[in-house]
Amino acid sequence: MTPTIKTNFEIIVASEEQFQVTTYAKMNIAVERGEGTWIWTSEGEKYLDLYGGHAVCATGHSHPRVIEALKAQAEKVLFYSNLVYSDVRAKAAEKLVLIAPDNLTKVFFCNSGTEANENAMRMARMATKREKIITFSGGFHGRTADSISATFLGKYREIGRPNVPHHVCAEFGNIESVRELADSETAAIMLEPIQSMAGVTEAKPEFFRELREICDEFGIMLIFDEVQTGIGRTGNWFFSGSEFADGIEADIITLAKSLGSGVPVGACLVNEKVSESIKMNDLGTTFGGGMLAMAAVSATLEAIEADRMRENIIEIENYLRERLREIESVKSLRGRGGLLGIEFNNNCKPIHENLLGKKIITGTSSNPNVLRLLPPLCVKKKEIDLLIDILAAQ
Repeated sequence: MTPTIKTNFEIIVASEEQFQVTTYAKMNIAVERGEGTWIWTSEGEKYLDLYGGHAVCATGHSHPRVIEALKAQAEKVLFYSNLVYSDVRAKAAEKLVLIAPDNLTKVFFCNSGTEANENAMRMARMATKREKIITFSGGFHGRTADSISATFLGKYREIGRPNVPHHVCAEFGNIESVRELADSETAAIMLEPIQSMAGVTEAKPEFFRELREICDEFGIMLIFDEVQTGIGRTGNWFFSGSEFADGIEADIITLAKSLGSGVPVGACLVNEKVSESIKMNDLGTTFGGGMLAMAAVSATLEAIEADRMRENIIEIENYLRERLREIESVKSLRGRGGLLGIEFNNNCKPIHENLLGKKIITGTSSNPNVLRLLPPLCVKKKEIDLLIDILAAQ
């Protein structure tokens, strides 16, 4: 009997399913390469990526500036730990602090968003000598112990049991629910300024102003989890300090995803009070601040600035809002810049599947009616037109 000849895709699927723990529901494609807002599969098919690997590929796939920086660094040294000084680490730290809100003067580098959030909560507890952390309904902060315990979205906390104690939940956007919980025993209030996985849920600017006032009243650290909103995604470098936050500044900002254009890296930006409370050996990470990751950070910030991507993503948001008026099934457009949720009148799962069938990648959310767009910040209007054409023909 002649054996069945398998496609490259089938071989890849069989191998992953045999040797990897099954943890994700995957699209039926295998990505082979990418350029800008486009990816190509193992079968040579071309897809428009409006999801960006879950908000990671801010500069687009394989941006030349990032690739060159990684090549140049790899030829020097791949890695050495924080036991030594490093010019590439010093450069990345300086660049990041210079674009941060004025009150944030130091950075701690780590490996991921959940690690950044873990360290942010630890630093807040160190700075205040308190334990309680207030987070919000609909918020997602990661899957490690403290971060998943701070997550009150869906069943994530259940997955993380037994939970770390001293976590309490307020209602996002409801300042009175915060006042009921905030007191002199509270170390931090932590939130996603725009709740992405919850369906791109937003709060009014005055909510952030009132949060800042509560934190100042009780000596509480305000932490903005900007793993998704940071590094230019809203059109501002950060949500903290922007008009969307009524100009107020957080005490700690956590970052990851877009920070390295796809190279794993996380960071905590902190103010002087927080940094002065940290003693030698209070924090540590083997791979955080590694040379390749630091080269990626600097190149990412340079690419966003040189290519005017923050300005571009604001134009794209405005253009999309205008074009979506043509689509009767669309109820609203949520979010800012390149963190957007198209709210439909009905469940958007068939729309998501139809778009994927037409070779456009988008994302869903915990809100069944909200389709998420987290595109590279270099996305073009003509690429948005491709999306609109398919939605109009639904």
